[in-house]
Amino acid sequence: MSTTPAARLRRRLAGSPIVIAPGVYDALTASLATTAGFEALYLSGAAIAYTRLGRPDIGLVSMAEVADSLAHVCERVDTPVIVDADTGYGNALNVQRTVQIFERAGAAAIQLEDQTFPKRCGHLADKGLVSTTEMVGKIRAAVDARRNADTVIVARTDAVAVEGFDAAIDRALRYGEAGADLLFVEAPRSRDQLSAVTKALAGKAPLMANMVEGGQTPILSGPELQAIGFSLVIFPGAIVRALARTAQDFYATLKADGTTDAFRDRMFDFGDINEIVGTQDMLARGKTYEGNA
Repeated sequence: MSTTPAARLRRRLAGSPIVIAPGVYDALTASLATTAGFEALYLSGAAIAYTRLGRPDIGLVSMAEVADSLAHVCERVDTPVIVDADTGYGNALNVQRTVQIFERAGAAAIQLEDQTFPKRCGHLADKGLVSTTEMVGKIRAAVDARRNADTVIVARTDAVAVEGFDAAIDRALRYGEAGADLLFVEAPRSRDQLSAVTKALAGKAPLMANMVEGGQTPILSGPELQAIGFSLVIFPGAIVRALARTAQDFYATLKADGTTDAFRDRMFDFGDINEIVGTQDMLARGKTYEGNA
């Protein structure tokens, strides 16, 4: 039985309980999430845009920048990583190159969406969609391009906000028929719509939900989503919102006080952070290569 991250993710998606994948954006957040016990991670395009560019999720992040972040994450942890590949950064041939580059970087699952380029965050207004036919071609191209048959191809549709709920279901069905391994209807507007997604797509492929605090979809817990029929739930940008709030408070405190003393109980100290990143272990490993020529 294969033990690659992609194979492990496939087995978990076929089982129970629901897979809860927190958003990460770099190797440090990936290592912290892995230590917390999560079985899969979601490398969020929005989180990369927020942290790497300090800009919104409106298609500004390049394929190379995501691949670079992905490679660092997969070098640091063996946890299966689901990577947000946006629109595939172009047409079907661009999708194929994206899939192969992201696989080489270590992706266990690659998510593609049916927006026009440049895309927008799935919970922003005024999105545009490519035709169903074009997206079906992209899914087929992704399936053909993967080198590892276990790599999970995730098909996301943003049609709820553009063409309506029924059209979103129709698109998801077509994407499943094209070979997508995991289906993702973005931004249902209510718990009833979440339930309707699973009823309409039951048995077609495992289903994914996206929880965005303050977004279009009501926030449900993992167990609640499992009861409805979802196999995977992501919390993609939550870590950035938590860290940004903390950083804002930290900088305000330092500016007001001229010292970090009032913030010390909310920080790791020097020794703590070095333990987290494995400083002593790496230095000890380096010593094993000294003087043994």
